[in-house]
Amino acid sequence: MNVESGFGYGTIGADIHVFGDGTPLYLLELWRLPRTPEAEWLLESPSRMLNARYEVADFTGREEDLAQLQQWRDSRPRLAARWLHGPGGQGKSRLAAEFAAQSADQGWTVVTATHGPGTVHPPPGSQDLRLRHARGVLIIVDYADRWPLTHLTSLFSNALLHRSGMPTRILLLARTDATWPAVRATLANHEASTSAHHLAPLSSDGSEQRSEMYDAARSSFATFYGIADPSDIQPPAPLDHEDFGLTLAVHMAALVAVDARVTGSRPPSDMAGLTIYLLDREQLHWARLHGDGTHELNPTERTYRTSPQVMNQVVFAATLTGAVPAPTGAAMLRDLGMADDVPQILADHGVCYPHANPAIPTTLEPLYPDRLAEDFLALTLPGHTADYPAAPWAPATAETLLTAETLLTAEAAHTARTGAITANMPTAGEVSPPPYLFRAIPTLTAAAERWPHVGADYLYPLLKQHPQLALQAGNAALLALAMQESADIDALEAIETLLPNGPHADLAVGIAAITHRVIGPRLERTDSLRLHAVYRTELAERLYRAGFHEWAADTARDGVEIWRRLAEATPFVNGPLLASSLNWYGAYLAELGKREEALATAEEAVALNRRLIDGDHATSHDEQSLADALGNLATRLSEVGRGAEALAAVEESTAIRDRLAAGGVRFYVSEDAKAQLNLGSRLADQGRTEEALAATEKAVIGFRKTVQVNPAAHTFDLAMALNNYATHLFKADRLADALAAAEESVTLWRRLVLKRSLGHEQGLAMALFNLGTCKVAAGHQAEAYAATDESAGLYRRLAARNPATHDERLATVLGRLTTLLQSEERYAQALPITTETVAVRRRLVAADPAAHEVGLAQALFDRCMMLSECDRELEARFAIQEAVDIRKHLAGADPAAHLPHLAQALYVLSLLKYNMHDDISDVLNTLSESMVICQRLAAADPETFTDAAREVRATFEELLPEAEGR
Repeated sequence: MNVESGFGYGTIGADIHVFGDGTPLYLLELWRLPRTPEAEWLLESPSRMLNARYEVADFTGREEDLAQLQQWRDSRPRLAARWLHGPGGQGKSRLAAEFAAQSADQGWTVVTATHGPGTVHPPPGSQDLRLRHARGVLIIVDYADRWPLTHLTSLFSNALLHRSGMPTRILLLARTDATWPAVRATLANHEASTSAHHLAPLSSDGSEQRSEMYDAARSSFATFYGIADPSDIQPPAPLDHEDFGLTLAVHMAALVAVDARVTGSRPPSDMAGLTIYLLDREQLHWARLHGDGTHELNPTERTYRTSPQVMNQVVFAATLTGAVPAPTGAAMLRDLGMADDVPQILADHGVCYPHANPAIPTTLEPLYPDRLAEDFLALTLPGHTADYPAAPWAPATAETLLTAETLLTAEAAHTARTGAITANMPTAGEVSPPPYLFRAIPTLTAAAERWPHVGADYLYPLLKQHPQLALQAGNAALLALAMQESADIDALEAIETLLPNGPHADLAVGIAAITHRVIGPRLERTDSLRLHAVYRTELAERLYRAGFHEWAADTARDGVEIWRRLAEATPFVNGPLLASSLNWYGAYLAELGKREEALATAEEAVALNRRLIDGDHATSHDEQSLADALGNLATRLSEVGRGAEALAAVEESTAIRDRLAAGGVRFYVSEDAKAQLNLGSRLADQGRTEEALAATEKAVIGFRKTVQVNPAAHTFDLAMALNNYATHLFKADRLADALAAAEESVTLWRRLVLKRSLGHEQGLAMALFNLGTCKVAAGHQAEAYAATDESAGLYRRLAARNPATHDERLATVLGRLTTLLQSEERYAQALPITTETVAVRRRLVAADPAAHEVGLAQALFDRCMMLSECDRELEARFAIQEAVDIRKHLAGADPAAHLPHLAQALYVLSLLKYNMHDDISDVLNTLSESMVICQRLAAADPETFTDAAREVRATFEELLPEAEGR
């Protein structure tokens, strides 16, 4: 993905071509004011007036929502994103269009982002996206809930969104907020301010919102019909009915009422009737276009030749697929038995439904609005009781389109490999699912919400027979299916059996949703405690991978309690499963910052595994389980600062593995590498750098081998190992090697964040911090600051979501930033960072004073120094006085650790008192305290403290005459 010199270039895309690994993921285009079509063309098919693209109806009824968007746009953050969500027909597109128009009028550059892999193939071109004198840039992303997460991640990384000092807003439109948490986590990488905006139903509590909207729409539509005064055209049904909570419903009522007045028809009085009325007008339009050629003077010169019956089927197909490239559209029609007339049919369909963007050579533009198209789909499928003719060919047409396979060209295979949502990696010549599934399955699911026969008779039977379609359709489809109350559980069960294991960013939320939906009925169907435990353990893991950490921990806890009961009855059968579930539960607790609880579960798992290997039925697998449990225990012990015990645990784990290997037990390369990585970390904690380096080097070598075989599974491991390796190399004074390892680690973490996002921000933040450390030592100060500053930004976002886990690391990185700025005498820039550091340290002290008072004292000292350099001496004095108080308290318990810092803080406090003209005796008393401590320290360790003692004594002697002269 590149935007170079203000222009985007490429060979595939639309006006601007944006690449991810050489594949067009989305199209960026400058927003333009819509062109209102001629009245005659709109009246041919009245539903055209409901298309938000044409903005026929004047904007009204959503002024409060518009004001909220304007306030958000004009807020202070440089980069901000908002998730605007509401059901189909609620008015999201129209609201976004009005917001875009007003923003453009006020000097903002407005850009639309359209998702495109496999569906959009425009000719080469470019779009000038230089912002010049723009007040800011606004990006509008429609159907954001249907974008794969990794593709949104690529969009958020586009240079257009990161122009220095340029206010940037991203407005994402979606039907639900189900995928918003995952998207929000991705935006955290860019330090974006995030918010959600639910577009609520139109009020029915006695306000005039609905009637005002009806009146405005009626007047707008009447203008095109030539009605000067439409005020006597009443709504065809009471507007306070729940159906008219949708903006589209009110507009449909107004349009049908006006059209019925002109045609002399009686308008229907319910939503189904309004829908059928408009669809009847579509059918009439097709029939009029086709006409009766037998009475024409020269029928061969007719340009429109497709019969209404064929057009009905083509529109049905287009509703499922959406706009597709011309070759795909032609192939679809041939599959439907229309091979002889494909060019004519596609041309005639384009007459009825012209392309949204004529510059993009797609075919089969669908019927709009989406909700009307969904109803058309449902009414065309047999099984309803509405007064609308169902088509016998509709079920077969839907199945043919959804189960079609496409022979991949080399280019298409590349697209599938780089943008695929499944784990398969197709090559040229293989078959692939149709690229429009991401639209078709959610469209059918939405139709099934209002028309039960769509789900019961078509969608769910199809998914039971072809459950892979749901996965191929992507995260939005999985979510839509899981959230539908009337979903067929058997179909969801069939889908669940195909869900991939392990991390999968694009599908993680959908996988968790489907799993959660099927677990309930499974639990109800069985009294088996073992199955109850298995289901909860599986659900917890999938919730965790989707980012629902608290929910995962609660679910895992329930599973652990069941496993514990089972293990009490049959310890050798269920004990190992209890131990395994305890390890997972501990990991979830640790992620939430509940380290002591996590440690307790790890200790229980080790104790349980020890009992299991003491029995007569112990196997090598049981010993391996103990080794794994000890490795987990080592990690948990390290997290609470018990490094010596952590090293003992990991050494015992290593000894067990070595013994088993000597006895012929073979381990996976990845398992050995993980064990060595853990050992290296624990050795480093105890200062055994060379041993840590040797163990971690073995881990790096092992993970390089596994990455060659399965990069998706093991790139994370290699990135982590390289980060640790860089740290150990740095401590071993191998700076050049440390820099190379740190830079490679950062590169891998960036790749992971770009492709998978969730769960990898912490790794990138940690690697950037370590890279900054190496850059400082190498004398690359500017690069060190850039890496550390980026690390701080990531940790800020991580801490905002989970302070218990990330606050400590955030404070450490902020402290490093302060040091870097201080070394360059950038005191004013460092000052707000010290303020932030103190605030973070105070939160940590509130949770655990004993563990974090030291950090708070240092943060207060740093803040004092920056305040003093900025001539804010009173505030500096308050800060250092608090630091002195904390150090005195700490020195009472551990003099060796804290007296040097207390002496330093007292010395600074005495100087501040002197500069602020305090009584000289008070200044000397404080200085004397520092001097006495320094003299004691110098007597015990002359090499370290003699110079400090001399400096303090010299200051004392310099100030003493002032006291004697009073």
